[in-house]
Amino acid sequence: MDSNNALKAIGLCGSHRSGKTTLAGLLAEKTGLPFIKTNTSGVFKRAGLDPAAPMDAETRLSIQNLVLDAAIEEWIKAGIGGFITDRTPLDMIAYTMADIQGTTRIDEQGFSGYIQRCFKAANRFFKLIVVIQPGIPLVKAEGKAALNTAYLEHLNSLVLGLCADERLEIPCLQIPRATLGLEMRVDFILKRTL
Repeated sequence: MDSNNALKAIGLCGSHRSGKTTLAGLLAEKTGLPFIKTNTSGVFKRAGLDPAAPMDAETRLSIQNLVLDAAIEEWIKAGIGGFITDRTPLDMIAYTMADIQGTTRIDEQGFSGYIQRCFKAANRFFKLIVVIQPGIPLVKAEGKAALNTAYLEHLNSLVLGLCADERLEIPCLQIPRATLGLEMRVDFILKRTL
């Protein structure tokens, strides 16, 4: 990937079922940038896992590495000229962290390496990460992660914290929680970025 392309990519970030994919598609339409849709559900399906089912830390770390690999492959294929995508490495860190509880045994080195990979990918591919907060009505869908409001809020808090991490070298834009309409969200982003 051309390093100039990395300076043009916009990633939408946040918990599942917050409207990232729909918003990314419309934003791509309005800007003329290609929409690179991540296929996290497909990665889980190929691994024989249900994204809504609880999993141990080893399994979560393993599947999240596969999710990151698949996303990087798609972002590289996007070529020069930039793109808009519906998932970023910050999402991937948040999902990994959300599933690790206090007494859970983890591979410390593997976990640290994964986090570093995610920050490196974010800094490489994106000029901006836009945080989409929960708030739209939740609709259950097969192959999607659990519709648990507390879990969605936990993920949102993790993403907001990751945006302030010094390892992230690019800016984050946070859409206000009350901005729920699709066109309002698009306008909010366009007025501040393009």
